[in-house]
Formats: sequence, structure tokens, C-alpha cells
Amino acid sequence: MLKASIVVPVYNAGEYIDRCAPSLTGQTIGPDAYEVIYVDDGSTDDSAQRLARLAEEFPHVRVHEQENSGWPGKPRNVGIRLARGAYVHFVDQDDELAPDALERLHALAVRNGSDIVFGKAHGEMQGPGNIFRHTRERCSVQDTELFETLTPHKMFRRDFLLEHGIEFPEGRVRLEDQLFLARAYPLARTVSILGDRPVYHWQRRGDGGNNSSRPPSPEDYYGHLRNVVRAVKERSEPGEIQDRMLRRNYRVEILRPVTEPRVLQRTGKQLERHFRIVRDLAREEFPPGVAAGLPGIAGLRAHLLEQGNLDGLVALGRRSQDIRLRVEVGAARWHGGRLTLPLRVWLAHADGSPVTLARQDDGRLLLDPGLLADIPGQDTWEVKDPFAYAHGEVLVKDPRQTLYWYPENDLRPRLEDIGDGRCHVVLAADTVIDPLTLAGGGPLDPGRYELWLDVQSLGVGRRPRVTLPASARSAGHPGRHAARLAIVGTPPRMVVAGWNGPGGQLQLRVSPPQKTSLRRAVLMRAAADERLRSPAKAVFRRLPPSARAHLRRTLRPDV
Repeated sequence: MLKASIVVPVYNAGEYIDRCAPSLTGQTIGPDAYEVIYVDDGSTDDSAQRLARLAEEFPHVRVHEQENSGWPGKPRNVGIRLARGAYVHFVDQDDELAPDALERLHALAVRNGSDIVFGKAHGEMQGPGNIFRHTRERCSVQDTELFETLTPHKMFRRDFLLEHGIEFPEGRVRLEDQLFLARAYPLARTVSILGDRPVYHWQRRGDGGNNSSRPPSPEDYYGHLRNVVRAVKERSEPGEIQDRMLRRNYRVEILRPVTEPRVLQRTGKQLERHFRIVRDLAREEFPPGVAAGLPGIAGLRAHLLEQGNLDGLVALGRRSQDIRLRVEVGAARWHGGRLTLPLRVWLAHADGSPVTLARQDDGRLLLDPGLLADIPGQDTWEVKDPFAYAHGEVLVKDPRQTLYWYPENDLRPRLEDIGDGRCHVVLAADTVIDPLTLAGGGPLDPGRYELWLDVQSLGVGRRPRVTLPASARSAGHPGRHAARLAIVGTPPRMVVAGWNGPGGQLQLRVSPPQKTSLRRAVLMRAAADERLRSPAKAVFRRLPPSARAHLRRTLRPDV
């Protein structure tokens, strides 16, 4: 038996077949260990001819042709049945795999007896996901938020799919990927996640071919979502775990039409139509524990929805659209080749005042009255757990690949008193960035990297840049936040941390590792030594202009 089969549904892919084929046919696991199955779903362009040439050139490529079914579901099901591999990996016709993707995913799967295994993806169509922060050898819906990733571009044990009759819906079915995962995740005993280097690359097509032809009606879209919810309930027992599995759909799909900006953009009958549809679905299909577990403002939104308070949802939308994330940045410092960045963040209103909680004599915490003032029939809202789903992370983004890396030390929430019986949630940490291990245990590639924050607090999510404090920008110099550099690794590479991105965003510039002369190495080390910085600057200012220019060229990072 082959180790793996790659299944690719194809419809009028044209030149994308040839663009993406090398990443599929040249996997390091070896051509004798896997196969690529292209299922041509009745293409009307030259896809069939392109696929025939591939099959002729590569013995491990197979092509199956069928009448058009209108959607990827049937081609993927046909690929499962045709597959000769122990594991099946689904790839879209315009995407790519890393050269060693199958080799690493299969090794992880065999090591753990996994039913499902998947790895980090990147590309313009993929945002950050902390489920890929670390490699997880063994997990399941019991202990991991698997429903945070609902795309099918994963590897599945073929016998697992066949034994449980897990298939994609066929025909033009919205949310077909979600329905497939809703059928698979609850039944998987072991799921493994490869969280280091990315294995899957999403490509955004210039002709818009990644997207559906037209947006669905809300009745159609939420009718398909109802099937997703029912699939989860059919395969799991009522209780906390089922509630957690369904909470992502409630938070994302159900609350989306009644959350800003949509709740403010739609008006009249259009708004009422979406409101009625999602309210009926929430009340009819979601167990009470799903909404009850939502944090803070999201919990209030769910309460207003299920109570039928559309005016309250609009008022809350107007208030919460101005909530911003305030970021307090301490002095960045290098020590032992690692950059430490002290951070404190909290939610704030448009005027800069913090979003607060009011302490009651009986110990309850009530949501900021400023958010509740215009909501009919809702004078108070208790925040039972101010830390529910609260977390913050620094993201080191490689803009060239839309790839995100996660430094050490997440931001952790705590309550800080601000007087008059009020407090607010603050997330803080000394984030540590190690350029030699950040990229999945290895060094960052040479280039420029951007620092962002990804924060959830009280049911509000924000993703701002890590920027130079306004006081330092207005002063015209960064002061204690000035650019700092370090020399790391052997051979040495220079890493510069500077506030030179948009709005004073913190960026890292990583030079290539290079063999260097003893003279340049000494200069580089001296420039990176905090103890020598002040006397070195004094000496530098006394040098002739030509000598200063030469020294700058010597120390400039090669990026």
C-alpha cells in the first residue's frame, strides 16, 4: 500500500495545473511512496490535455475524468474511493505543498496513529492561527479548539473516512468544507498538528477563481450552516465539549450579521431579514450552553439576539465600533541574542479611557456603563468570567509569504483597579524573540519582518501593529525605544530592531549569515554591545565624514 494519496479536484484550472504540479509531483517522500490523483470535474478548457501530459510524464500521477458536478465535493469523494494510499491529503487545484509536506505529515501520523493530521498554511488567503503555535503530537476535540480551522486541506487516514462514512456533500452546497470537518472532528480519536514550518501554500488567483460565482442568500447560507450544527450534535454528546465545538460557529457565523460593521451597514428590511434568520437558527439549533460560554460583550450580543432586541444590537454596535486597543510598549532590549519586548494592552473607548468593569458589593463585575447606556431594557450586564477566551500574542509577520511566527511568552490577562470601584482587563508579558529559533525551531530567513498584536478581551478582537509610542513619535526621536541591533549565530548575522514601519511599526531586519573578516566582526560586536554604545557614538561623531560613511557601509545589514 502507498503511504499517501494527494487528491486534487479540477475544474477549468488552465495554467494553474502546470504552476502547481511541481510541488505535488516532486515530494521528498519519493514517487514510489505516494500518488497524485487529479479528478477532472468536466472541465471545458484545456485542463484535460494538461493533465494527460502530466500523467504521461509522471507514473505516480493518475487522472480521472467525470461529468461536471458543479462543486468540489463529488471529485474529492471520488478521489477518496480511488486512492491507494493509507492517508489522503486534499489539495486545491491552484495551491501548493511544501516539498517535504507529505514526508513530515506522514511521519507525524504514523508516529501517533493519527486519524487526521495537518500543518501550518500560509498565503494571502490565510491569517494567523495560534492552533499552529506548536506541534501537537496527539490531541482531539476533548482538549483542543480544532474547530478554529475548518478548511479541508489536511491529511486523513483513508480507513477512518471509509469506516465512518465521512464524505463531502455533493452538488452546489455552501459550507461543504465545514460540514466535512463537522463529521470528522468529533469522531477522530487522535489528531496531530505540525506547527513548525508551513506545509500548505494558498494561492490567490488573479482571475478570482478561488471564489464562488455569486454570494448566497442568507436563507441559503444559514440553511447550510444548520446542517453543520446538526452534524456536530449527531456525533457528540450534549455538554461542555459539544458546546465548545459549536461556539466557533455561533461566534463567527451567527453573531456576524448583528455585529459591527454589518449591523450598522444594513438597515430596514435587509437588517431585519438577517436578524430574523440568525435568531431563529440560534434559538432552534444551538444548546443554551453555547451562548452562555461567550465572554463579555460577545455574551451580551448573544443575549440581545436571542431576546429579540434588535435595537439593542444596533446601539451596542455603535458603541463598540469605536473600541480600540491601547498598547504600552516598554524599552526593547537585546540580551544573549534574544530581544525582550515588554507589553501591556487593554481595550479603550474612542476618547482613550479604558473599557471598565464595575465591582459590586456582592462580588459581581458589571460591564462598562458607557457601553450599556443606549441599549433599551439592558441597564446592567454581568461579566461572570473577565478572563474567558482572553489572550494576546505577538505576531512576527513575514510579509513576503504572509507567514506568521509566534515568539515566546503570550500576553496574560489580569484585573487592574483604576479607582471608584472600577477595574479593567490588562494583558501583559515580556515577549521574547529569538531570531535563531523563531521560525519553527530554526533561524529567521534574511529579510524584513513586521510585529503585530493579536488580542481577544471581553469578546472583542483586535489586531493592531506594534508601533512606536505616540509620545516618542511626537518628540521626533524614539528615545529609549530607539533601534537596537544584535549579532547572533555562527557564522554571525546582524538583526536590527527598529521603529521604521508604517506608523512607527516595530520591524526586524535580518541579514544573511556570512563569513566576515575579524575587523568587521569586532566592529559588529562592538556596535551591538550596550555597554560600548555611548562611547562608540562619541568616537563616531569625531571621525571625518568619509570615515563615518565607510563605517556605516561596513555595519549595514545586507537586506
